[in-house]
Amino acid sequence: MHAPTTNPAPLSPFHLAFPVHDLGAARAFYGGLLGCPEGRSADDWVDFNFYGHQIVAHLAPQEARPAQRNAVDGHGVPVRHFGIVLPMADWEVLAARLRAAGTAFVIEPYTRFRGEPGEQATMFFLDPSGNAIEVKAFADITRLFAR
Repeated sequence: MHAPTTNPAPLSPFHLAFPVHDLGAARAFYGGLLGCPEGRSADDWVDFNFYGHQIVAHLAPQEARPAQRNAVDGHGVPVRHFGIVLPMADWEVLAARLRAAGTAFVIEPYTRFRGEPGEQATMFFLDPSGNAIEVKAFADITRLFAR
């Protein structure tokens, strides 16, 4: 099967499972701060609706650790991360909400690759277990995969 060259519409939701050290802290962060509705759960996991995608926080303290960082556009980008591409207005609202909450950003909200085909607004931050999250936005979403 070949990878599609353009985004099919509508996109299929992705599923991502990741380790956390504390489910209560995960609930407060993903459900409270990010506003992701909680789905099913058990004693050792909880799933969240992450902008229409299913993410599952699994209680596994021994697996929760900081990611290695690589240099991208003058910043240390966590290699292991996940995230979402939002419309620019939604990105700006979330950036303001995270700033107001005192979020310690790994990479402060800014526009990178300015003037290049991949120009994008981006920000990186960590959940309470050290999982890196990137939220980005493109002024022109059709440039998502531009070279």
